[in-house]
Amino acid sequence: MKPVRKAILPVAGLGTRFLPATKAMPKEMLTVVDRPLIQHVVDEAIEAGIEHLIFVTGRNKAVIEDHFDIAYELDATLKERGKTAELTALAADLPAAGATSFTRQQVPLGLGHAVWCGREIVGDEPFAVLLPDVLVKHKPGCLKQMIDIHRALGENANLIAVEEVPMERVHQYGVVGVGESKGKAFAITQMVEKPKREDAPSNLIVTGRYILQPDIFKLLETQPRGAGGEIQLTDSMLTLARMQPFYGLKFEGRSFDCGSKIGFLTANVAYGLDRGDLAAELRAELKAMLS
Repeated sequence: MKPVRKAILPVAGLGTRFLPATKAMPKEMLTVVDRPLIQHVVDEAIEAGIEHLIFVTGRNKAVIEDHFDIAYELDATLKERGKTAELTALAADLPAAGATSFTRQQVPLGLGHAVWCGREIVGDEPFAVLLPDVLVKHKPGCLKQMIDIHRALGENANLIAVEEVPMERVHQYGVVGVGESKGKAFAITQMVEKPKREDAPSNLIVTGRYILQPDIFKLLETQPRGAGGEIQLTDSMLTLARMQPFYGLKFEGRSFDCGSKIGFLTANVAYGLDRGDLAAELRAELKAMLS
């Protein structure tokens, strides 16, 4: 069974829900405490053993590529000022040489199209997809949990991270049907996009982490446009599910939808409270505000 070595990170979105902040800066570079969203997600991928990061970018996203490169002037200044800790931290965040690729999604045709744009770099092997506006707070990370489980699922297995939400919110998400258990995973019997509460097969929603077989690329290539006139990843996954097994994993940890303002603010509080250098003072400030 081929290991999962590569991950696609779709970063071409416009981030319209965060305007005007994202007018000139990619939403993926918004910071949760002192690390950009995209850095948090890359940290998760590297922890999981991903060897090659494939960023699918769009216009005005060059700063993401710069972030994952050496900044010679900054390094020289830090060295001159004796800021060794900062230099060491920056070096630790750099991916290895040759471990990143950047490819353009020239037209915003949806998540499915963004994934398809990475086909030549992925090649003929299973790969991960991580949505950069979803953070999952846990050690080990969500993708590490998925890769550990995926190894035991057999050839041609696809795996999706899922989590529970209250039934009154299922209409906002993609929802899966639950079949037979296989270790910590379960067979997915249905995938329904934004169902009515009474039609939802469960309260388990798709969370923005996938491990997919490369066969999905041929399906995406001919996939008709779906909702919003975009090429939907879910549509091709539904087709692939008729030929290959799909599993769900209810991962450990809490997710934060940083594509929404509330999710983004909540993530900043949660990650701040987890920092030994910030937690006590932040907790005191929050307590003072709330009182």
